[in-house]
Amino acid sequence: MKAAIITSLIASAAAFAPSNSNNSNNVKLSETKADLEDIAGKLNPIVKFWDPMGLSDGDFYDMGEEATVGWLRHSEIKHGRVAMAAFVGYCVQSNFIFPWPQHLDGSTGPSFDLSPEQQWDAIPEAAKWQIFTLIGFLEIWDECSNLQGVPHYTKGRMPGQYPSLQPFRDNVHFALDLYDPFGFSKNRSEDAKARGRLAEVNNGRLAMLGIFGFLSADKVAGSVPALSEIAIPYDGNVMIPFEGNFHL
Repeated sequence: MKAAIITSLIASAAAFAPSNSNNSNNVKLSETKADLEDIAGKLNPIVKFWDPMGLSDGDFYDMGEEATVGWLRHSEIKHGRVAMAAFVGYCVQSNFIFPWPQHLDGSTGPSFDLSPEQQWDAIPEAAKWQIFTLIGFLEIWDECSNLQGVPHYTKGRMPGQYPSLQPFRDNVHFALDLYDPFGFSKNRSEDAKARGRLAEVNNGRLAMLGIFGFLSADKVAGSVPALSEIAIPYDGNVMIPFEGNFHL
């Protein structure tokens, strides 16, 4: 059953994307290591460019420098956004529980006494599969942007720009775009947009440190002194999301 769901998911993104005759292979790539160094100086004038692992000198999947840089930039922005959502979610789950029924049997969510990690462990396996299925769909939609005539993020698309969900809205049901869903950026100046993109990267980096600070404090007592008084000990493993109930 789950294998069938995953298989159908792979084809779903392409099914709702219109064909487009525009050739995106001719899009001029604008992100290079020099661009990374320039952006790094704007993001943090003190540290500036810092790449101890030499990732920016790599050639991922033999795609070339520009494509590799595009992959790195898009990945950092995406993970920063996930971390911002995780940080806010952790704070909400630590202080509030939705009181209405959340499961088909009419039961509410996990107990308020549980930590966010324990709450995840307590939800039904089917609910976890729903979440991962949605994540998989969003990832595939991002990778199939060329079917909408939008270049892949390794081939010229602006890092962090998520393809429109308009084909999904037209063929399935209403869904807001993930990238600028309310169109607030349309009338902003280019300078304002550039500052906003830089702020998003810095906020994402801070959120990545923040969420792992929470997780570390719960997992290893005293590892984050500032959180020692509010940390809730957790003996599970957040890197194994289906721990104890993974079945195919």
